[in-house]
Amino acid sequence: MFLLFLFSCMMNSELLFDFNDKTNNSAWNIVDDGVMGGLSSSRFTINASGHGVFKGTVSTENYGGFCSVRHDMKPLSLKGKKSFTLRLKGDGKKYQFRVKANSRDYYNYIYEFQTTTDWQTIEIPISEMYASFRGRTLDIPNYDGERLSEMAFLIGNKKEESFQLLLDKIDLK
Repeated sequence: MFLLFLFSCMMNSELLFDFNDKTNNSAWNIVDDGVMGGLSSSRFTINASGHGVFKGTVSTENYGGFCSVRHDMKPLSLKGKKSFTLRLKGDGKKYQFRVKANSRDYYNYIYEFQTTTDWQTIEIPISEMYASFRGRTLDIPNYDGERLSEMAFLIGNKKEESFQLLLDKIDLK
């Protein structure tokens, strides 16, 4: 019975991104607070184990305070999917997983999550992702999951800190 359940879960899952030693890290772009005059700095690489590595230093100087890495993609329908599943290893800090339905939207849909220093699986219900622009929650409906054109990770905890987030997989269920 357990194997049937496991097989059913695997069949309903759709791999969005699998980080490995052949991953082209140029598909992921850094957008730090320097776009607004801030002094934060980050980078995205693939390590020897094939994991995506998003790391850097957040600075609150000069009205800064965030680092992000994003992946633009060919628009994809998420119809029938209920959640994103992230396999990652953090540093004990809080991050945001962000998506855009349309690349030209000025806002993102956001889900905040706390990391540990171990590998973990974060389940993100699509319906709980709320709209936000520049740190402010917008009064529009939560993400409906109809369309996906961009996904991103952001750290911006309103303090100066170094960070490192290892990424393994991003799935849809």
